[in-house]
This record gives sequence, structure tokens and C-alpha cells, in this order.
Amino acid sequence: MKMKTVKDILKEGKENVGNSVDVKGWVRTRRGNKNVQFVALNDGSTINNLQIVFDLNKFSEDDLKPVTTGSSIHVTGKLVESQGAGQSVEVLAETLELYGTAAADYPLQKKGHSMEFLREKAHLRPRTNTFGAILRIRHALAFAVHKFFNDKGFFYFHTPLITASDCEGAGAQFQVTTLPLEDLPKNEDGSVDYSKDFFGKMASLTVSGQLEGELGATAIGRIYTFGPTFRAENSNTPRHLSEFWMIEPEMAFYEIEDNMDLAEEFIKYCVNYVLEHCYDDIKFLNDHFDKDLIDRLKFVVDNDFVRLSYSDGVKILEESGKKFEFPVYWGVDLASEHERYLVEEHFKKPVILTDYPKEIKAFYMKLNDDGKTVRAMDVLFPKIGEIIGGSQREENYDKLVSRIEELGLEGMDWYLDTRKYGTVPHSGFGLGFERLVQFVTGMQNIRDVIPFPRYPKACEY
Repeated sequence: MKMKTVKDILKEGKENVGNSVDVKGWVRTRRGNKNVQFVALNDGSTINNLQIVFDLNKFSEDDLKPVTTGSSIHVTGKLVESQGAGQSVEVLAETLELYGTAAADYPLQKKGHSMEFLREKAHLRPRTNTFGAILRIRHALAFAVHKFFNDKGFFYFHTPLITASDCEGAGAQFQVTTLPLEDLPKNEDGSVDYSKDFFGKMASLTVSGQLEGELGATAIGRIYTFGPTFRAENSNTPRHLSEFWMIEPEMAFYEIEDNMDLAEEFIKYCVNYVLEHCYDDIKFLNDHFDKDLIDRLKFVVDNDFVRLSYSDGVKILEESGKKFEFPVYWGVDLASEHERYLVEEHFKKPVILTDYPKEIKAFYMKLNDDGKTVRAMDVLFPKIGEIIGGSQREENYDKLVSRIEELGLEGMDWYLDTRKYGTVPHSGFGLGFERLVQFVTGMQNIRDVIPFPRYPKACEY
């Protein structure tokens, strides 16, 4: 008899009624009376449990006593139509093997638990219905990312996690060193002598793979990165992590319009993929956490994104008559409340905001003819604001050199070589993967969409 997952058994349903089944998993609950006991079994393959029926004429109280919430068991039996509500089929148990008991202090008993409590039990929380759903959705989204880019002819490009460059001053970096911290080698001026370090220079964990990604795009055309990035910012907010995953496509010969088209197509593809492949999990989260979740996901898939210049966006915000916490004026970096107003109240559609003032954007973004704005683009979504940030990159060598000197950046010769030797128009964008998972799952806190979150003063497991 071939072992099947709970998902397989439930999917095949009534067509296999009468057949013997072999199933293994963890006990969610056990209930019953002196004649029969019902166990809800789950193996992580689906949000739905498989009901196992134990006839107490076949199994003694002693047999079933260790079958408690959290214990793991192996059951064989016959698949039958269910007599009760809630499931179409159930298993009449014929044999029971106990793999592992769970003591009475097992933290995940049937009662509901707060997200804060579960964060303290991150090593066990994947066993809950909520986190099982989140992790299956996370997997589906990761698979969708690779499938989307692969099917469009992009190449998966691995950029370094340890680097000596800081992409755009994107955030405080975690330093990587093998120097003895209790006795650091010093130069004559008292500064640390990094020539004695492992790499012979100061090195850090990457904050972005974009600059190296551009090197790939200007060689093999269209690439994407998808890997961990690190920011050592002391940000204790529901939207920030110290270790997270980034998706960063870079495309040679793409103008800003091509970049916007790709970003819209990509995000719609990912959302649509989970609606098609993870609907049971999405429905569970919709019903238990966020009643508007499915409507919001369909809102993104079904609407064309509005394309709007930063200047026009600021004008709309200034004339809205709405009292914002942060003031709005031309030149300010828009806050989430401003972005959400444009999406949720004014246009009632996702928005791509373009042509930002150069002072609030990174050095590598292409300067517009007005000399004041750059060809940046941010994709704004309901409930969260910015979900994607990107731009057309400055391909003109002299303009890029001027911007680098203006900002006092050093060590960029390797990056400038792409503008010296066969420069081309090119564009790209970045998407924080956890922000996407957070949007798709409706979770309020980004720490709840990654298995083991890293944030200030938290580095467990």
C-alpha cells in the first residue's frame, strides 16, 4: 500500500471510497465518546485535516491515550464516505502506530493563540493552521517568481552576499570580518587595518544585488536575482526585517515604459498564481484574519495600474483636502499614508508613480531632460503603499560620473565600466519578497511571513 498525503486523499475524495489508505501526520485534535474516537490528522500538505475514526471495539483506551494534540501517528484503514459534516471522506482506522507523543505542556493546544505568542514559538508555529497556510503560499509565490522569469527568457543570476560595495547607501550594513574583535589591528592613525582582514578590505553583507545585477544584464540581456539581503537598521516596525529576500530583475534595452509593463505583468502573475494554486489557504486567511483579502487580491489582478507622475501625484494630494500626518509638498519623499490615499481613495486602482525629484532617489537613476527629476517608478498597492521600486538606469558615462562625484561615492570604477564599454539603455526594479507575501496573505506584521524572522535583538534558532 502506497503512503499518500492528506492532500492527495482529500483531492481524490469519493472516487477512492472503499480502498485501503496509508497516512501519516500530526494530531490536531481528538474527540469522541466511549464507542468511537475522532482524530483530526494533518501532515502539512493542505490546510484541511483528514478525519480518522477509531472504533473502540478495535482499539482500547490505552491504545488511544497517547494520541494527543501534537503527537505523530501512522494509520492504515479504509476510506469511507463521511457521515458527519465538514468532510466528504474519512478513514476507518485498522492499524495505529505511534511515532512520537506530545506531553501536556505542548504549547499549541486547540485554543487560539496570539501572533505575538506564536512569534515566541517560531520553531513550532509552522504546525499551526495559520503558518502552514502562510508557508505554503510563500512556497507558491517563490515558485511563481522563478516560473515567470524563466518562461520570459530571463536568466537567474547569483549576486554576492558578501560585498565591499554599498548599493545606493540603501541602509546600514552588517560587517563581515575575521579580525579578533578583542584586539583589532590598527593603522598608525588609529583606524582599523583591514589589510589584515580575510578579504584584505572592509566587507559587509549585501543590502542589494542590483549593481552586480546590472553587470549581468549588460552581458546576457535579461537577468533576475532572488536571494537574501541584509539591513542593519534599528527598525522595529511591522514592515521591516534585518534579513529578507529580494527579487531584482535587470533588463538591457528596456526603457522606463518597458520596466513598468514588466512590473505590472509580474505582480499580477504572482497574485493570480496563488489564487489559482493556493485558494484553500487564501480562503482560510480571508475567513480568519482579513475578510477583504480575496477582494483585494482580485482588485490587483483585475485592474490596469494607473501611471502617474510624482508631480501630478503631489498636486492631487495637496488638493485632496485630507489631513495627513506628514505634510505634502513637491520634493518630499512620500509616506505610506500618501501612497495609500492615491491607491485606495483617489484612483481606487494600483498606481505606478514616476519621475521623482533626483534628490530623493539613488545616484544610478536616469536624469530626465528637465534636470530635476529621474526616471524612477514605484508601484503602489492598497493597504501597504510601495511594493516595488525601480528605475531606468543612467547609461551616460559622464552624467553618472558627475552624479557619483556629487555624492562623494568611491570605488565605483567597475560599475562605470558598463557605461564605458558598449553602454545601452537598461532598467530594473526591486521587490522585497516578504512584502509580497505579506500583501498576499493579509498578515499585519512582516515577521509572520518568514519562518525565522531576524530583527533588532532577535536572532533565535
